[in-house]
Amino acid sequence: MAVFLCTACGTSFPEAPVQPERCPICEDERQYVPAAGQGWTTHPALEADHRNAWRLHEPGLMSVQTVPTFAIGQRAFLLRTPSGNILWDCISLLDPATEELVRGLGGLAAIAISHPHYYTTAMDWAATFDASLHLHAADRAWVVRPDPRIRFWSGETLDLLPGVTLIRAGGHFAGGTALHWADTADGAGTLLPGDIVQVAPGGRRVSFMRSYPNMLPLPATEVRRIAALLAPWRYARIYGVFAGLDVVHDGPAIVARSAARYAEILEHGLDAEAGRGLAQT
Repeated sequence: MAVFLCTACGTSFPEAPVQPERCPICEDERQYVPAAGQGWTTHPALEADHRNAWRLHEPGLMSVQTVPTFAIGQRAFLLRTPSGNILWDCISLLDPATEELVRGLGGLAAIAISHPHYYTTAMDWAATFDASLHLHAADRAWVVRPDPRIRFWSGETLDLLPGVTLIRAGGHFAGGTALHWADTADGAGTLLPGDIVQVAPGGRRVSFMRSYPNMLPLPATEVRRIAALLAPWRYARIYGVFAGLDVVHDGPAIVARSAARYAEILEHGLDAEAGRGLAQT
């Protein structure tokens, strides 16, 4: 018996004697099945030729990413607070070195995931560190590996720990979630939005999509709704889901301008002057 991992999206499936026939996460229009077909691996095989790399972004916030890139290639974040540590989003590889590092930093009190593409092996992380796993109930149907540690939350916000709030933003997935950290060392606040708000190269724009690999847009009304929902929250920085894609200041203004331009193009077509104006901000 083995826990099989999808090599295209990193999702883990319940223990079985043979690999699954299909990955429903990849078959959905927001992901994709590779041209060569669905591929599978196991924890020992992944650990044999991959490792996890860490980076400190600001006091109390580190990211971890598997190298060489595996599956979607996202990074997860370890957020350290006086009330306990949080793993935000997840990666498939949990090796002995990562376990020792996380334990040395105080373990995990909770795990929260932005959307189903990053559920990966969160059940294993939760079991290893005896942590609760928080997923939005609107995405319950996408859990392919049930676990008693999963806590499905509903509504629009969840106070996960003091100073840390989960915000249901929707868009990419019905339960699409962003994490807001108010109590940063400098008091400016940080937003960790997963794919729900995707930071673009250069760090001066963000985007909002139903599917990134298949380039399917969201309606203008949905983009405006997400931007309006995030507008009241105080934060300066946005850490995107992929390495190097970060907004280092003026996060709310960048979200507002990007959403306005996105909606403008969908509703009214291209406007060269408006495009140049945004590029100069």
